[in-house]
Amino acid sequence: MGWFVLALLIVSSASLVRADSSDHRYKAGDLVPLYANKVGPFHNPSETYRYFDLPFCSPGAVKDKKEALGEVLNGDRLVTAPYKLDFLADKESETVCKKKLSKEEVAQFRSAVTKDYYFQMYYDDLPIWGFLGKVDKEGKADPSDYKYYLFNHLHFEVLYNKDRVIEINARTDPSALVDLTEDKEVNVDFMYTVKWKETNTPFDKRMEKYSQSSSLPHHLEIHWFSIINSCVTVLLLTGFLATILMRVLKNDFVKYAHDEETADDQEETGWKYIHGDVFRFPKYKSLLAAATGSGTQLFTLTTFIFILALVGVFYPYNRGALFTALVVIYALTSGIAGYTATSFYCQLEGTNWVRNLLLTGSLFCGPLFLTFCFLNTVAIAYTATAALPFGTIVVIFLIWTLVTSPLLVLGGIAGKNSKAEFQAPCRTTKYPREIPPLPWYRGTFPQMAMAGFLPFSAIYIELYYIFASVWGHRIYTIYSILFIVFIILLIVTAFITVALTYFQLAAEDHEWWWRSFLCGGSTGLFIYGYCLYYYYARSDMSGFMQTSFFFGYMACICYGFFLMLGTVGFHGALFFVRHIYRSIKCE
Repeated sequence: MGWFVLALLIVSSASLVRADSSDHRYKAGDLVPLYANKVGPFHNPSETYRYFDLPFCSPGAVKDKKEALGEVLNGDRLVTAPYKLDFLADKESETVCKKKLSKEEVAQFRSAVTKDYYFQMYYDDLPIWGFLGKVDKEGKADPSDYKYYLFNHLHFEVLYNKDRVIEINARTDPSALVDLTEDKEVNVDFMYTVKWKETNTPFDKRMEKYSQSSSLPHHLEIHWFSIINSCVTVLLLTGFLATILMRVLKNDFVKYAHDEETADDQEETGWKYIHGDVFRFPKYKSLLAAATGSGTQLFTLTTFIFILALVGVFYPYNRGALFTALVVIYALTSGIAGYTATSFYCQLEGTNWVRNLLLTGSLFCGPLFLTFCFLNTVAIAYTATAALPFGTIVVIFLIWTLVTSPLLVLGGIAGKNSKAEFQAPCRTTKYPREIPPLPWYRGTFPQMAMAGFLPFSAIYIELYYIFASVWGHRIYTIYSILFIVFIILLIVTAFITVALTYFQLAAEDHEWWWRSFLCGGSTGLFIYGYCLYYYYARSDMSGFMQTSFFFGYMACICYGFFLMLGTVGFHGALFFVRHIYRSIKCE
C-alpha cells in the first residue's frame, strides 16, 4: 500500500511540470470557464474568504471546482462565477441579477469596503483581480463623514488569438456606484460588460505578462546592483577572514612542527594542547544526530525546490505548485533524514537508535504540526479559506503514515547497518581537560550573534522581495538571483562557523560540537528578527488571524533554516577540525 501511494506521489510531482494547466481551444459561443476564487482584505494575504461569503449574486446552484492538494493548501476555493463570458461574444451592460440588500448585507459590504477587500477570479486559468468598492475621504476630516461605495459594474476586456484566450483584464466602472454609507435597505443591479479583441501574442507566452512586473529592466537593474553590492561586501569580508585564518594556521603548523623537533617535553599550548579532547563525543548526541539528519533533509528539499524553480515549474499563478512540491519532496526525502541521523548516531557510539529515529521524525514535524493545529483552529474560527477541509488533513496524514514514516524507518535501518566508524585523527583521553576561564564574548550567545550577522547581511536585501511575494501581492520570478544568494549564504555560513571554531579551539575550549551547530543556525534567528521589522515597518498587516499566521508560519520556516544552516555549519566545522588535527602529529 505504501509503495502504491509513493508511486502516486511521484506521478503527481511529475505532473507539476506542465506548460499550462489549461490548453483549451474554443469556438465562437463556447462557454469559457470562469471561477470566482476568494475575497479578503488587501493587506492581509492569509485572511481570505469564499467569494459567496459576501452577499453577491449567486448563479443558482454554486458548483465547487475540484482542486489539487497544493491549491487547497494555498487557500484556493474555486466556485462557478455569476458572470458568463462566452468565447467571442461581446456583451454590453448585461444584468447578472437585481438584488435588494438588507441592512445586515449593506453593513457586511461596507465592512468589506472599509478593509480594502479585493476579489480574485480565474478565467481559463488566467487570474483576475479587482476591488469591491471605495471609500470617499476627499475633503472630509472626520471619519464619520466618509462615504462608502460598492462597485456594481465590471468591465471585462478579453484578448484572444485564433481559438485561444490569451489575456483578460477586469476593471470596475467608477461611475456605477452603490451608496452603502447608511444602514438601510438598498436595491442593487449587478452588471457586467464584455469586449473581445484580437492579439498576436502566442498562447505559450500568455503567462509572461505576470512575471514582467518583477523583471522590468529598471527593477532588475536595481535588484542586481543591490545583490552584487551586498555579495561583494560579504565575499570581501569572508576573503579577508580566510586570508588571516590561513596565515595563522600556517604559522601554527610551522610552530608545532618546530616544537616537535626541538623539545618533546615542552608544554603544548593552543589548539594542539586539546587534541585528546577535541573528538570527545558531545552531550545530547542523540539530539545532535537528529538535528543534523533533519537539517540534511531540509537542505535536500531546498535543493530540489530550486531545481524545479530554475526549470520553470513555479511560473506565476501555477496554483498550488509550490505547496504540492513541498509536501511531495518532503515525504520522499524523509529516508535521507533517517539514514543521516542514525548513521551519525551510531558513529557517536549511540545504542538506542530507535529512540533517535523517533526524535528525528518529530524534530521538525512536531513543532510544525502543533503550529498548524493552532493556526487551523484560528482559521476555522474566522471561517477563512486557510482552514483546511477534513479530507485534505486525512490525505496529508496518509502521506505521512504511508510514505514519510516508512521511508524514515528504512533510512534508519540502512544507517544502522552502514557500520561506519567515526574518523578521528587523534585518540581521545579518558578524562576531559578543564576548559580555562574565557571572556564573556567567547560565550555561546555572543558567538551566535557574530556568526549569524554576516550570512544574514548577504541575504537581507533579497528577503524583502521574498516577503513581499509570500506575504503580499508581488510576483517573484527571478529564481536565478535567489539561487546565487542561497549559494553565497551556504559558503558564508560554513566559513564563519569554521573561523569561530578555530578561535574557540585556539582558546583551548574543546566543546565545539554544539557550538558549531548553533553558530551555523543562528542566521535563522536573525531572519525571525527581520520578520518583526517587516511586520511593523514594511507591511500593513493587522488583525489576530493575520498576525498569528505570519509569526506562526515564519517561526516554522526560520526553525527550518536554523536546522539546515546549523547542519551546514557543523559539517564545515567537522571537516576543518579533522583536517587540522590530521596535519599534526597527535600522540
